Amino acid sequence: MLLRIVAIIFPIFAIIAAGWLYARYRRKLSGDAGGIDMTFANQLNMEIFVPALVFAALVSKSFDLAAYDRLALGAVGVVLGSGAIAWGIARLLREQPKTFVPPMMFTNSGNMGLPLMMLAFGEAALPAAVVLFFVENTLHYTLGTWMLDHRARLWNLWRVPVIFAALLALAINLSGFELWQPLHTAIKLVGDVAIPLLLFSLGVRLAVSTWGDLRLGLIGAVVCPATGMLLAWLLSRLLGLNESDAALLMIFGALPPAVLNFVFAERYRQEPAKVASIVMIGNLGALLFVPLALALTLK
Repeated sequence: MLLRIVAIIFPIFAIIAAGWLYARYRRKLSGDAGGIDMTFANQLNMEIFVPALVFAALVSKSFDLAAYDRLALGAVGVVLGSGAIAWGIARLLREQPKTFVPPMMFTNSGNMGLPLMMLAFGEAALPAAVVLFFVENTLHYTLGTWMLDHRARLWNLWRVPVIFAALLALAINLSGFELWQPLHTAIKLVGDVAIPLLLFSLGVRLAVSTWGDLRLGLIGAVVCPATGMLLAWLLSRLLGLNESDAALLMIFGALPPAVLNFVFAERYRQEPAKVASIVMIGNLGALLFVPLALALTLK
């Protein structure tokens, strides 16, 4: 079991480490404290590669939307439940809920979740992993944005490339129209770029993050996966999820805070240094909690 867990998590953390080491090397070589600029690569990933990955998974004729309704509901419960618990903890810590709560709710379902679930359960797990990613990402761009700015305009959500790709794929899937197979293959090949680039970019981002508030980061590194896993376990039983979906939801609950939380904190000026610390330490904490989640789900 230990060797199997190591075999699953090693490629993920190896690529993250490669991004981290490369960013540190480039910083030392150039003497630039800001590190390398991944803006264009990240833009390509979020506007082209990840949408292609999501589209290819959801448009497939083998994808049955109704088969994942309870899994999607479970993901919503994990996100919202984590937020409710985190709000109470933030009040006890006398920290601003807008700083602490979003990173506890919105996790690395893209950067880490997609490759982790595929390595653990194979290519067949991709549609379910994409559903979990879609739920988390949609909630982040809607509820997460509103939490930081109640005046934010949310009706343009469909313009987010990942959301648009998912909605288009679902519309095609439900219509019964079958995409030309060579076109589907081409889109899938473009989407295959997304996962390694997501992991490498995460490593680069962590290389330029700061420890900031160590206390809050350490608390978040435990609270985020612990509450997520507990809620995943409870919801799996309440919703009657099958063994496969319950395992995926458990891993979803164990994921660390998403890097996007830091991007949002910078945009809305919500203590970005503290959020960067929460994200960085939380992702280091994944070295403990992700293997734990795998040990609880693999057989």
